[in-house]
Amino acid sequence: MNYDDIFTELFAIIQERKTATPETSYVAKLLSKGTEKICGKIAEEAGEVCEAAGEADKDHLVYEICDLLFHTFVLAGHKNILLSDIQKELYRRFGTSGLEEKRRRTEK
Repeated sequence: MNYDDIFTELFAIIQERKTATPETSYVAKLLSKGTEKICGKIAEEAGEVCEAAGEADKDHLVYEICDLLFHTFVLAGHKNILLSDIQKELYRRFGTSGLEEKRRRTEK
């Protein structure tokens, strides 16, 4: 398996699930329930990531991070945000100090 394309494949599946029925797909079920439900799952998963971070179990933390990313990607798909949109924004930020980025946001 080529791990390099997993995010691309995941985004493609999320797009496909937009036309699936909620009875046949977890993603379609989440999408049908809307932004509030998806955001609730993201908040839940973020809490689980933070809990797992306090443990000595790396595999558990990786598992929870994947759940968080997955649900965040479902939200992106729901809001018609493409993987390329995320990649472009991360690329734009790359090489910029996090402190500088934060300063720019507070000046606006």
